[in-house]
Amino acid sequence: MKNYEKYMKQCIKLARKADGRTAPNPLVGCVILDKSGKEISTGYHKEYGALHAEADALNKLGNEAKGGTLIVNLEPCCHWGKTPPCADLIIKKGIRKLVIGMRDPNPLVAGQGVEKCKKAGIEVIENILHDEAVKLNEVFIKNMTKNEVFVAIKTATTLDGKIATKNGSSQWITSPRARKEVQKIRNRYDAILTTSSTIIKDNPSMKCSLQGGKNPVRIILDRELKTDFSSKIYSSSDEKVYIVVDEALDEVKTLAIPTHVAVIKCPSDNLKLDLKYLFKKLFELNISSVLIEAGGKLNGELVSLGLADKIYQFMAPKILGDKQGINAFEGRNIGEICNTLNFKFEHIYAHAPDILLIYSN
Repeated sequence: MKNYEKYMKQCIKLARKADGRTAPNPLVGCVILDKSGKEISTGYHKEYGALHAEADALNKLGNEAKGGTLIVNLEPCCHWGKTPPCADLIIKKGIRKLVIGMRDPNPLVAGQGVEKCKKAGIEVIENILHDEAVKLNEVFIKNMTKNEVFVAIKTATTLDGKIATKNGSSQWITSPRARKEVQKIRNRYDAILTTSSTIIKDNPSMKCSLQGGKNPVRIILDRELKTDFSSKIYSSSDEKVYIVVDEALDEVKTLAIPTHVAVIKCPSDNLKLDLKYLFKKLFELNISSVLIEAGGKLNGELVSLGLADKIYQFMAPKILGDKQGINAFEGRNIGEICNTLNFKFEHIYAHAPDILLIYSN
């Protein structure tokens, strides 16, 4: 079992090489051992539409795979999509043992890949590093099981949880090293969502500067259409930008929007856009995951509504010490500590002099 765990860790590491490039497909890595237990091939799903991990690894081999073991973090598919079924190829190549991290939550697979291999006489060992396999594909799993977009928040704070002074000064709370890590996080998500307030105040481009990375789709919550279309975020006419406006907004105003910017009309209540409606709409637009980079009001609303699946909080060793400073999560007014929103830490990383807390509910 320990040997399988070693190779499963390798599968997960291989899978992560394609971070941000496989959606709406999962991240998958594969290791193949010959019948003596020697590693003879590896592969991973490099991008959407490319060979699946199993095929990537098996196609590098001839008869050497016969009688061998195939280790993969996700159950092999058994249906035709962009590529042929991996289960069929595994059977054809004469694999004797299949080791998986978890079953595929896709209803088109959901155990059928495992059963097909078993019926062909292949021994199947399941749930090796299951929790790690689940965490690797948390976006894909939510997409498949709930038909919903995966939502994450990124924020940068002082030790006392402030994202800016009372005057709005915030650049820069964290160090260049932490900001470089932000680019890696951006690369994992299909889209970045911010607000008109952030655009007006900071004029960010919201691009990914990671070498070899991709620029996520940009989404701006601009209920009353306040942003200036000369802002950096609108500057590339060949990159997708969505602007979310109140469905009651004057039609004449929306006609003035540049042709490369798509409009999403969203219902609102009490001067707030309906975020649940918006996320449903984004999923219909084939956006699998969204990273929120905004202020404390939106962050607070998301966590209060239970819409945030994950939070990345960069924390600098600084104390603002001013109660009028802007909090990372605004909007709640509670009197008892028992009414706090509770989360669990997933990881704590050092990006000296700062740290990154990753947590979820």
